[in-house]
Amino acid sequence: MTPTLRVMLLIDADNVSADVIEQAVQRTMAEHGAVHVRRAYCNAETALKQQALFKRLSVRPMVNLSAGKNSTDIALAVDALDLVIAERPDVVVLVSSDSDFAPLVIRLREKGCRVCGLGQQGKTGEETVAVYDEFTDLQHHGAPIAPRTAPARKAAAKVAAKRAPTKTEAGKSAAVPARKAAAKTPARAPARKTAKAAAKPPQAQPPSEAAEFILQAAPALRSGADVPLNDVAQALRAAGLLGKHGSSLKLFDKLPAEFAVLQHPDRIRWTGAPTP
Repeated sequence: MTPTLRVMLLIDADNVSADVIEQAVQRTMAEHGAVHVRRAYCNAETALKQQALFKRLSVRPMVNLSAGKNSTDIALAVDALDLVIAERPDVVVLVSSDSDFAPLVIRLREKGCRVCGLGQQGKTGEETVAVYDEFTDLQHHGAPIAPRTAPARKAAAKVAAKRAPTKTEAGKSAAVPARKAAAKTPARAPARKTAKAAAKPPQAQPPSEAAEFILQAAPALRSGADVPLNDVAQALRAAGLLGKHGSSLKLFDKLPAEFAVLQHPDRIRWTGAPTP
């Protein structure tokens, strides 16, 4: 009989959403059968907000009351090393998209652990993924995967389909006397409508899922104006979409159809903005 691996699950609850936390616990249980240590590190506000979730998943909240941007990360890292020495786990699963945990991952591996990462899709950089023995992106169900204009377009299509004349109706309207039709509608009216339709500019394509995350973090881009690249990079880091040492240029190189990088000075423009 194969012995059960000792598995330790440590969650950066300030970094990932509630549904990603639930997916992480369920995935780790399904893969390893048992999770001996389940801890979520967060501030007091998150602990109160997610207390029902933590209770249901049997996750122990580790509340951090210290001030500072990275204080929760430091608390997780210190606790992880203490637990590895005391519990001797075979596998450590870190749930976070933060690149700051790279030194911790390397140190845990040196202690003889296999270190796996689970992150939130759209927030994890390539430099973070490469550090782990294995890394999996989990999709945030609340993320704007499909553009919000899609339902409106479908509704408009249904209305247009209902209003479109059937073959029978078309035949009846063809039988209307020419004089009556001419009296109600000027001869050149169809041509004017056609001209207006031709002059109407094409609708802008909705942003992709990745572009929508970026636009939410840096709303100044939605206007289509040139925005300083440094300002956008700072906004992406603040939103957790870009690591502390991540390159914003590499990120935008993956979306050449939606963002244009301008040099001298370095600026960025969203090319999907609607034209005035």
